[in-house]
Amino acid sequence: MHLRKLVFLVLFTTGLVTSCSVSKTARKDRSVLSGNWILNNVSYQGGQGKFKSVLFNDSDATCFEGSTWFFRNNNSTGSYMLGNYSNCDGAERFIRWSVVDRPGMASQLQFKFIDEKYKDISGGLGYRLDIEQLTDQQLRMTSKVTVEGQPMTVVYEFTKNDLP
Repeated sequence: MHLRKLVFLVLFTTGLVTSCSVSKTARKDRSVLSGNWILNNVSYQGGQGKFKSVLFNDSDATCFEGSTWFFRNNNSTGSYMLGNYSNCDGAERFIRWSVVDRPGMASQLQFKFIDEKYKDISGGLGYRLDIEQLTDQQLRMTSKVTVEGQPMTVVYEFTKNDLP
């Protein structure tokens, strides 16, 4: 009987560890992402004309230009503050984030909103952005959307802000 419990415990522990493990690629991306970033530009590919959009069910895209983002690698939390414009709410938004490694495809940044005590406030819903470029100083992410039945891509371009 004890041997059966021991075997079960070993198998359970092994399954738990492997299901929670993070790939080498995701660990590297998380490490590079860790720190302060500025979202310099939000643009659109695949459509003609001017667009007005609300990003992450939060605010107008123009409020995101100049926004500051912080990613803390050791506990997967972070935050962002919108640009300093008159129609933008400058309150800090807290997030829990991770990197999803997809072999053969672009890795993704996923995040959801949390409160200052790290509790989920989004009902488990979140966002995923494809990481198109990630270096020590540059980050370019995209998300695919549909506008009036036509596919478009929203492009987010960041630079690292080494200041505290």
